[in-house]
Amino acid sequence: MAGKMKVSALVGQKSGKLEALAASHKESQEEKTAARAADPYQLQSLDRAVAVLELLGESEGPLGLADVCERMALHKSTAHRALMVLERCGLIERTPENRFRLGLKLYELGSRAVEQIDLRARVHPWFRRLSAQVGETIHLGVLQKTTVVYLDKVEPNNRRVWLASRIGASNPVYCTAMGKAMLAFLPADAAAEIIGKIRFVRFTHRTLCTPEALMRSLDRVRRRGYAIDDQEVEDGVRCIGAPILSESGHPMAAVSVSGPTSRITQQSVPGIAEHLMRCCREISASLGVRERKRVHVPSPFAQHYGL
Repeated sequence: MAGKMKVSALVGQKSGKLEALAASHKESQEEKTAARAADPYQLQSLDRAVAVLELLGESEGPLGLADVCERMALHKSTAHRALMVLERCGLIERTPENRFRLGLKLYELGSRAVEQIDLRARVHPWFRRLSAQVGETIHLGVLQKTTVVYLDKVEPNNRRVWLASRIGASNPVYCTAMGKAMLAFLPADAAAEIIGKIRFVRFTHRTLCTPEALMRSLDRVRRRGYAIDDQEVEDGVRCIGAPILSESGHPMAAVSVSGPTSRITQQSVPGIAEHLMRCCREISASLGVRERKRVHVPSPFAQHYGL
């Protein structure tokens, strides 16, 4: 009799636990249903994957699985699944140290996005103001393989000397200010791939004609934030270029200030560059890009020209 009572008590305890688990599961399902009802377009796995991309984009370097779990408060298996899906799609890539960073597929998609945005209409107000500030010709360009394609051009008012550039034309990436400005801020793998495909041709005695010379120039561009074409395409013409950066810190396009060396003197370059970089930051902000903090690097005349 006592044995039957113990069995009955055990059965009752188990039944109570099962009922509690069922109630808890039902409550959890109701919460999830309520969340979906509040936001009918929420897709948890997709939201999580996007959050992982944003985390990697904001990180100063590649992150390991444990880093992602800790920063996003995710279970190891959940974070691992999200990372595997993103890696399979090429949106992130794994380093030799088994850590994760943004993949080049994102750059490809970003480039396509830029092509689909009417950048000319977006940037025109800033170009008019910049042209008035510096009194020179302003160009908008995008990277296309090993060349820069000119999408827009704004000439200053009351100028007798005009530049012969035209919308739709292109110039090599290695000897233009816009080209070097974009190359310098590309992911390292993407920049190396482009540089490897360049056929260097000398246009003037100042043209950079080797990968090594170009890489040294790109190092200077990254330090100061802008590039210079110091009569590298055409004698007597000097250009200053800066990138329009995306949220990831990679270039969507570039802007240049161009004019004759008689007006854009070596001494005037730093001041013009300040106006140009401010213009690019404001354009990025207008496209929804949050400004990144830059470490200020003093830029005396010798630094601008690598002397």
